[in-house]
Amino acid sequence: MDKCLMTLPVLLLFLGLVGISRSCLNPVSAYRFTGAVCRLTYSAAVVLNEKTTKVIQADPGCSSMNSEKSILFVGKVKYGLTNLEIHNLSIGRSEFELKPGKGIEIAISKVSAVSKGTIQYENGSCLVNVGHSVDLEIESHIDLGINPKLYCGKENVAADTSVCYLTIHKLNLLLLGDKEPGWLKRLFTDFITFTVKLVIKSQICKEINNVANILADFIQERAEQFLSDGDISMNIGVTSAPVITSQYIKSYHKGLAKYNNVTAVINASVFHPSQLTEDRMLYFWISDEVFNPLITASHQDGRFVLNISGLELTELFEVYLSTEMPEFLNQLLSSEEPFLRVWRVSVPQLWTTPLGISVRALAAGKLTSGAEDIPGLSFETVRITVQTHYCFLFSFALQMVEAHIEYLKGAVEKIGVPKYSYTCTSLLLIITPNIMYTQTIGLNKFIIFYFGFPHHLFVEFLRKTLE
Repeated sequence: MDKCLMTLPVLLLFLGLVGISRSCLNPVSAYRFTGAVCRLTYSAAVVLNEKTTKVIQADPGCSSMNSEKSILFVGKVKYGLTNLEIHNLSIGRSEFELKPGKGIEIAISKVSAVSKGTIQYENGSCLVNVGHSVDLEIESHIDLGINPKLYCGKENVAADTSVCYLTIHKLNLLLLGDKEPGWLKRLFTDFITFTVKLVIKSQICKEINNVANILADFIQERAEQFLSDGDISMNIGVTSAPVITSQYIKSYHKGLAKYNNVTAVINASVFHPSQLTEDRMLYFWISDEVFNPLITASHQDGRFVLNISGLELTELFEVYLSTEMPEFLNQLLSSEEPFLRVWRVSVPQLWTTPLGISVRALAAGKLTSGAEDIPGLSFETVRITVQTHYCFLFSFALQMVEAHIEYLKGAVEKIGVPKYSYTCTSLLLIITPNIMYTQTIGLNKFIIFYFGFPHHLFVEFLRKTLE
């Protein structure tokens, strides 16, 4: 029963912004330690609410519930509900309001369902001592109100859902197999109904609070796994409690790359709230200080190596150039196994401006034929924004004439630069896979990704979470 009532509309939205953190600062103090910012607008929250409601109604899976409670005049009550199956779940209305500086006010009304399962029930007191295990059917109509708040714990930012109101309009228990039960079983059923009502009112809200933080950690771990690859990982713990206004929810994250037990440091971020707008549902602000340590880690991990061979390599040189291809290069490309290997010699440096993303790096390459009688060609090139300088180092004695140099310069400009641009596009696809309506805006030292709401990804996430 706990799983059905915990996974409530909008609560997932609230929890998704909660994450592990070593320390929590006020937002202004946290700006300079912030590498990434996420903002969900009110319109995105509306979609979250609608989608969550539909998924829960379509797939109302439930887990078991076991607990005990002391009740005045009754004594200690132990109970367990197992093998629960929910039918005809209906959520009449789900509303929410973003309360600036406080939290989220959630009101869910006219929730009705029919549940079937088995109850184990034990009660011991000076007046009565009973224990039973029977199959039953529960018909319920309830209203639920929650006012989640965020607070900074010792090691994390947590969700406090202690402000929780549960109104049970109807809770009927029917022991299966007895259409006309005797007075003793009717008395037993009424007694169970009375005690279960008292227990549920406190148990449901308690479980919501517990699972709120469990789900928060789950989302945090999933996000970090998504940003990890091999020995490279990312610490996206929050630097401050999320900010809630009437129009959006915003969270501040560290965005620290980790590689070989070394973690990057961000202490002079350029983030300011004025850099974000509210014209899209969901967007992320990411600092250059997040990308550069990732690039450094990738370079150290040997990621920046490109191998091109065969038909793909020869087709690259089919582009029209102003000068004729030198004979030695034609020999290399027309050999049986032409092979080009390109790698980074130095750590690339990235910076963002309104004109786009620029990268400075020293690269090297080697073109070989696979035949011992045809010498290979090695070269190094330095590219600074749009200015490219080339220094060719050959593994054989060859007198380079000016025409050869001009041809190779033209080849790199018309072949190498577009090939490099393709890798930038691939990087964007890795960062935002399967997300539609993406817009990227680069400004000084940071970049902003804007999204339409990824409905399909959220529904898939909900279904997996509710399994």
